[in-house]
Amino acid sequence: MPAPERGKDLGVAHTHAPGEAHASGARSPARADVRALRTAFAITVSVLLLEAVGGVLTGSVALLADAGHMLTDAGALALALGGAWLAQRPRTAHKSFGYGRVEILVALVNGLLLGGVSVAIIFESIGRLTEPRAVAAGPMIAIATVGLAANLLSAWLLHRYRSEKINVRAVFAHVVGDALGSVAAILAGIAILVWDMTAFDAIAGLGVAALLIIMAFRLTRESLDILLEGAPRDLDVEQIRRQVCEIPGVGSVHDLHVWTVSSGFLAMSAHVDVESGTDPARIRRAIHALLHQRYQIRHTTIQTEEPPELLEIQS
Repeated sequence: MPAPERGKDLGVAHTHAPGEAHASGARSPARADVRALRTAFAITVSVLLLEAVGGVLTGSVALLADAGHMLTDAGALALALGGAWLAQRPRTAHKSFGYGRVEILVALVNGLLLGGVSVAIIFESIGRLTEPRAVAAGPMIAIATVGLAANLLSAWLLHRYRSEKINVRAVFAHVVGDALGSVAAILAGIAILVWDMTAFDAIAGLGVAALLIIMAFRLTRESLDILLEGAPRDLDVEQIRRQVCEIPGVGSVHDLHVWTVSSGFLAMSAHVDVESGTDPARIRRAIHALLHQRYQIRHTTIQTEEPPELLEIQS
């Protein structure tokens, strides 16, 4: 990215972490997170069919809401699988960072889907509050219990990969929402059996929808931050600037940028003014080591320059 001229250019260095590909896109035909997504997809489709039929037969809005959410889960998982496949494609001259951003786009779509389903559940639940309907509580509880078991299994399969891939984290949010929906349906069924509280079915649907909206907001915000090349929220850019300035021989740092290319792939670029008599190559190596070891930034571009003040003295 271009920067205003400040001083004499002493050199530019680009590095990536040792042992890693220059960019995402290395093909991995049997990637573990993809296998987990496939298994979760099969489980989700099976339970979706069970809950959809069960919701119609029992008349439960909580069960239908959970089935509707599982329908978006199946779509989310399909999108995630497609995104994961595209992300593994090798980089090209025109796609120098590969296709890792596809996973971010998929996560954004899934976040928006999650929000849309939440709104639909709210409207349906409010309708059931104003016009209560009879619910077959026994079958509702049984079907929701099966759904809960399936959701917990899917969540267990995906949990270990959610911190590494925002794509998987998006699907994990859907699955957790499903598990909450199943719990709400079970509690609603118990309330109907014990106290004949048919309204509790709709109340449970509203509670689940509120939680899903929070998840959707966080997921959408994180995806947009990455697409807009904002600095990761867990990194303090000013702290990085101060620590680079503490390296012996560094005068100042400007045009500092830190952004996320794709899940787990951080990049950084900066212009660094070096003091007179300092070896620029040594400065660049020290900065690369700091960024790699302390911040896990895989791709760095450092341009070392003489400060403008030094040029004025020399001229």
